[in-house]
Amino acid sequence: MIIASIVACAGSAAMLVAAVLFTAQPASVARAQSQSNSAAPMAARIYGLIPDLEAYIRNGMKAYDVPGVAVGIVTGDRLVYAKGFGVRRKSSGAPVDPRTVFQIGSLTKGFLAGTMAIMVDRGKLNWDDRVVDLHPGFQLKDAWVTREFRAFDLVAQRSGLPPQVNHLLGLSGYSESALIRSLRHVEPVSSFRTTFAYTNMTHLLAGRIVSDLAGAPDWNAVARRELLDPLGMTETSFTAEAITAAANHAEGYRWTPVGTIEVPFEPLFPYGFGAAGNLNSTVEDLARWVRLQLGHGSFEGRRIVSAESLAYLRRPKVAVDDDTAYAMGWYLTRTPNGTFIWHYGATNGFGAFFGLLPERDVGVIVLSNAANMGLPDAVGTWALDRLLDNPAVDYVADALKGAKDHFATLDKLFARPASRRPFPALTPLAGSSFTSPAFGKAVLRPDGDALVLELKETGAELALTPWDGEVFTFRLLPRGRFAPVVASIGERPSGFAQFEVGQDGKLGVLRLTADDGQAWEFRRE
Repeated sequence: MIIASIVACAGSAAMLVAAVLFTAQPASVARAQSQSNSAAPMAARIYGLIPDLEAYIRNGMKAYDVPGVAVGIVTGDRLVYAKGFGVRRKSSGAPVDPRTVFQIGSLTKGFLAGTMAIMVDRGKLNWDDRVVDLHPGFQLKDAWVTREFRAFDLVAQRSGLPPQVNHLLGLSGYSESALIRSLRHVEPVSSFRTTFAYTNMTHLLAGRIVSDLAGAPDWNAVARRELLDPLGMTETSFTAEAITAAANHAEGYRWTPVGTIEVPFEPLFPYGFGAAGNLNSTVEDLARWVRLQLGHGSFEGRRIVSAESLAYLRRPKVAVDDDTAYAMGWYLTRTPNGTFIWHYGATNGFGAFFGLLPERDVGVIVLSNAANMGLPDAVGTWALDRLLDNPAVDYVADALKGAKDHFATLDKLFARPASRRPFPALTPLAGSSFTSPAFGKAVLRPDGDALVLELKETGAELALTPWDGEVFTFRLLPRGRFAPVVASIGERPSGFAQFEVGQDGKLGVLRLTADDGQAWEFRRE
């Protein structure tokens, strides 16, 4: 019923729904005293849960072939449980512990939203400021949406753009400015503010705006100054070089149905996506972030962000399904006995989960060194369910089945037809120059039995392999600086490429369609 209300009216009704979900935000002394009185019973519940939790973690790690996991639980303004499981790297056997550094992916979005809230507290930003006023170069394909896009829309996942919009451009090495600029060429797939669609590119722009407002060189500097340093998160960083340099860091692993495969750290994903997902951190550091969240913006007696601004970030903005909404950098999930505030993190080699029960004064952190195909989320959700006395659900089994089904679907998608049409002659296509509004100029050249499309702006090369008639598959080639990217994502095709006949009867258009459905056109010059 609550989520249905969000769907029915996305404006002031969403604020009303937020009041229902989060009545009595703990802001008074009496509420703080109540939390203090409840800390001991919650700590006792956590300690009682540990044997079952640890068994669930170990069984899940075995089922997924995840090398290492670190878990932390906070209550009573303390990290009351923190433990590492497994190893940082299969070949070394060095154990994971609560200070092991992992990529945390999209848990970064909560930090981005937090820096926006601080800018609001400082009077430098209003939530309903127009983005075009904050960043005049911002443009979407729809002129009305461009004018109406507000600061809160940047992190609310309801832009009307395709899910994971232009992710391929990020993997192909385009700059932050180019990625932001590329949004103006994207066809919307839904009406503005009506449909949940998870994107990263709008967060790049939000980070740029925050850094401009703060007079900082980039968002990383703002996050360091306003959040990480005040919280004492000394082991949290922003780059591939930083995590590699940390003595106690985990190596990442790509997940497949037959086992996990070690992958290299590379600068393009997640680090090239900036404030959408570039943080590395530990359980001990993230416990401080939990304490700030449960302390409603205060940490060890210091006010870092106002309780009002923090509460605003938790107001639902768009429905995800019947029980879950997205707010600003956070998901909200209604359960039989309470509402979770949470987010997941997913990179090519790491997975993370961060969940809060503010009314119960408890937060859960799960970090893993394998791509997030559901294990961290399953463990975190299972623990929160148990602390709420919700019905038991084996989330690991459900998520693992979904991961295997996803891989099987992709295998079926890219399987070549038993009866294939003949390929067009490749020689006439070689040497052709193409241009795309999003990718810019590209040149096509032969490469054995296939073609290669070189993107001139970044040097990335896409292999076009014959599949059926004029339809090819495409994938990023592991050459130069893109070799680590391909190693981390695997060499499965990323989608299909199709040459289309123009009005002059010649093959004049090359259309790329990713496996998630987003498409781009290249026109022959």
